[in-house]
Amino acid sequence: MPSFMLLLYDNPANWSNISPEDMQKAIEKYMAWENKLRGSGVHLASHKLADDAGKVMRGKGQIRVTDGPYSETKEVLGGYYLIKAANYNEAVEISRGCPSLEYGGTVEVRQVDPMMDAA
Repeated sequence: MPSFMLLLYDNPANWSNISPEDMQKAIEKYMAWENKLRGSGVHLASHKLADDAGKVMRGKGQIRVTDGPYSETKEVLGGYYLIKAANYNEAVEISRGCPSLEYGGTVEVRQVDPMMDAA
């Protein structure tokens, strides 16, 4: 079965004024969704990224390293889920339950190269 990476993008400003109680509720929603993915057997991996801009490396000739994010955008990559699904349609349907969407974020669904799945 193919693997799909769900890349979660969000504008950090959306979270700057949230109360501790509402933040706890949001965390609980993410945990519940991940538990649902695990229970259905589609969860392969997931991680939240640290709350910093990170570093971006660009090549072709001399490698340049700059502070992230890598483009002129308000959204930053905040984490990912790696799931298995029969096809893109199923991966999109699974992604519809991601709490990021409820909070105004973006979920990018990308299939992992099948050659890498075999490794």
